[in-house]
Formats: sequence, structure tokens, C-alpha cells
Amino acid sequence: MSAKAESWQTAEIAGPTKANVIVKPEIAAAMIKRAKRPIIVVGYLSTKTDKDTGKMIEYAIRMNKACGIPVVATAHTIKEFVKQGFNDAIQMNAMDIGNRLKDPTWNGLDGKGPYDLALFMGLPFYMEFVILAGLKHFSTNLKTISLDRYFNPHASWSFPNLKVEEWNQSFETIINKLGGN
Repeated sequence: MSAKAESWQTAEIAGPTKANVIVKPEIAAAMIKRAKRPIIVVGYLSTKTDKDTGKMIEYAIRMNKACGIPVVATAHTIKEFVKQGFNDAIQMNAMDIGNRLKDPTWNGLDGKGPYDLALFMGLPFYMEFVILAGLKHFSTNLKTISLDRYFNPHASWSFPNLKVEEWNQSFETIINKLGGN
């Protein structure tokens, strides 16, 4: 993987601060392990099963089971989690979770305090781009990781633009490093 990445969407300018590129998936796994309060936000694109989306719902469930990361399902994604027998996801509007994550007084889904790491996957690029821009500029202690296969410059960390095979292998590595199978 390349250490340099450009935004997947042409003409999108992130400003002077761009995401750090996740050159090795072990980096993402280490950040997730180190986080005290991580959260995964999963969008509706994760419900599609085509060559471009892979198995995002399965990856989110496996990450939850590996290390207990709470899962927020946006849009109608909750139905797919329930279909797969996973009833621990919380349903919330994507923009709502974005606003709550930047609020330093929000105590999280469980009332135990704000999150320090938010992982995003399965949201349309343009929506994730805007949510991450808001978090980048207005959240105080939150780091973000875009787990989608396209580089998102507003995240704190993002994969570069990846081929599907590399992207799926990256998820497998992350989950294995987190202690999942």
C-alpha cells in the first residue's frame, strides 16, 4: 500500500490537514486496542452484497465480538444486523451520531462518557466526508478512522484507495489482531 493517498472524490479539498494513511492494517488494530472508548458507525452501504462492499456487516459484528466495540447502525442497516442474529446494534441517524460525537457533554450510548475513537464504514462517501469534516473541526478529543476502501481526507486515519481484495484482507488482519476469528 502507498503512504500517499488522494481523496477518492475528484476536486474534494480537505484543507491543510489530511488523514494519516493506514499503510498496514495492524496500525488500525493497535489504535482500536489502545482506545478506551471506541465506537463503530455502520451505514447502509454495508447491507449491499456486491464486489465493492464486501462483508461490512460481518466485519462490524466480528469486531464487536472481538473487543466489545458498540455498534451504531444508520438508516435501515439495523434490519440486516437483526437478520444476522446480532441484536446489540443501536439504531441512530448518521447526522445525529455525528453531532453527538462532537458534543463533549454527551455520555455515549451507555452513559459512561464520551468516545475517544470513532470508526466509520458503509456510509456514502459524500455523507461520511461531511460528518468527518465536522468531527475534524469541532470535536475536542475524538480520533476517527475511515474503514471504507476509499481514502477519506477528513478522518484522522484512513485506508488509501484500495482494491477489494486488499480491503477485505485488511479487515481480516484487523479482526485477527483484535483477537477475533
